Amino acid sequence: MNAIVALCHFCELHGPRTLFCTEVLHSPLPQGAGGGDISGQNEQAEEEEGGIQMSSRIRSHSPAEGASADSSSPGPKKSDMCEASGCRSLAGGHPGYVSHDKETSIKYVSHQHPNHPQLFSIVRQACVRSLSCEVCPGREGPIFFGDEQHGFVFSHTFFIKDSLARGFQRWYSIITIMMDRIYLINSWPFLLGKIRGIIDELQGKALKVFEAEQFGCPQRAQRMNTAFTPFLHQRNGNAARSLTSLTNDENLWACLHTSFAWLLKACGSRLTEKLLEGAPTEDTLVQMEKLADLKEESEGWDGSEEEEKPSSQPDVVEGQQELSKSSPETSLLPDCNSWNVAHRRLSVFRSLRHMRQVLGASAFRMLAWHVLMGNQVIWKAQDMDLVQSAFDVLRTMLPIGCVRIIPYSDQYEEAYRCNFLGLSPHVQIPPHILSSEFAVLVEVRAAARSSLYPTLFDDEQSLNKYEFIVTSGSPVAADRVGPTILNKIEAALTNQNLSVDVVDQCLVCLKEEWMNKVKVLFKFTKVDSRPKEDTQKLLSILGAAEEDNVKLLKFWMTGLSKTYKSHLMSTVRSPTSSESRN
Repeated sequence: MNAIVALCHFCELHGPRTLFCTEVLHSPLPQGAGGGDISGQNEQAEEEEGGIQMSSRIRSHSPAEGASADSSSPGPKKSDMCEASGCRSLAGGHPGYVSHDKETSIKYVSHQHPNHPQLFSIVRQACVRSLSCEVCPGREGPIFFGDEQHGFVFSHTFFIKDSLARGFQRWYSIITIMMDRIYLINSWPFLLGKIRGIIDELQGKALKVFEAEQFGCPQRAQRMNTAFTPFLHQRNGNAARSLTSLTNDENLWACLHTSFAWLLKACGSRLTEKLLEGAPTEDTLVQMEKLADLKEESEGWDGSEEEEKPSSQPDVVEGQQELSKSSPETSLLPDCNSWNVAHRRLSVFRSLRHMRQVLGASAFRMLAWHVLMGNQVIWKAQDMDLVQSAFDVLRTMLPIGCVRIIPYSDQYEEAYRCNFLGLSPHVQIPPHILSSEFAVLVEVRAAARSSLYPTLFDDEQSLNKYEFIVTSGSPVAADRVGPTILNKIEAALTNQNLSVDVVDQCLVCLKEEWMNKVKVLFKFTKVDSRPKEDTQKLLSILGAAEEDNVKLLKFWMTGLSKTYKSHLMSTVRSPTSSESRN
């Protein structure tokens, strides 16, 4: 993340001051620009944390900021610094801290002030504003401010206990500065939680020191017994105690460097950019709505079902063990089971083209017609994997919002509950369903001509052991035109020059084309409430005036996302309602 994290302090003598900052360097460290030559010698400490190699390096460089009175240095002059190191984090001549990210070849550098004059000015201004005018009520908490010229700032002010300070506390802030306003706002919850953790740790250490000092020498009673003198003279220079003294932690700045470097790395990797080509599709919106519904349901589960499962599961396992022990042919069972599992995985439909080859052109057209029209598709078979693969293939012809599947059931389910239903062979289907024009039945039976042991690795012959019988109360005639999308799907399937992946992309494009027609029809009929004559003219313009196309559009209208419907209702009806009020 291209940002700077800094710790700031309000000095009672000099006002707001930057104590410590960590910045990101995407290029090699500068040679002679405020930091001098960088050498890899005399590494004091190295540790791995979150993929970042932490190292405190001794570097030969020009005098550090705050330790030199050179007017060319961007840092404050020595006369503006507290003698007791209250305005200084690193001692004069300290090289700072450098962390190397091995994954991205990025360096995280920490020192008291940025070396670049422009960055120094930006950080300085953010420091002054965070400890003067841009504060929360109570002077403690997070706030956001900034502009395009000087960057945007996430600031969190807080107090640190100090037994020698006025009011027994000192004022600090941790600020995060970057130029991307949207990114910084989206990172607010993450930054707030992590920075709050750093603050809590600092306050906890300082509180222990404060309580120990108060126990040894209570300052409140001593001040009340002391004659009044001007405040600054009474302090005798103690008004500028360093943060390491307040927390009694000599490794404080190394720890802050580790925390700030990790914060920059983690905040930069938690949000990623994705290229979206146009608006999200209806399938994407429906998937998001279903995931949100599942999340709400999972939050309401009391976990009672999970507690009941372990009690019944061991019985099944024990029964299998007893069977293997009592059977004299236990050595043959593993090989047979593994052969059956491997063969069963091949006995499935792999694509629409594969299903068309297995069922035949006429039977597949009848089945696809019922799928597109929204009629109930029933599969009766012993092999559950086969039924599941058939549904996985057939559902690709429909929008996700139009798919309602019950993969396998021991009883018939009504059409309003599902349009894809898998049944075991012994289930009785009501006679009116078998004769209905709104249902199609696919019975999977054992083929008499199939061999007992088909070739295991022959994909084309793996389904020859089955016989597929497709029946319906409304058979689709071979010369019937059918919906336009069905004809285009068949044309793509019969074109051997198109691979399976290309056919899948054709299906996506065809579904989007017809979903756009559904959206136009929905707005025209449901929102604008146009008469039937105008609707018929619109269907002619859309190229969907045929009976099958109209039925398809009406069924697919049920697959529109709730987000689209609510958005359309709110944006279209609001102007008319305002006009009626006037």
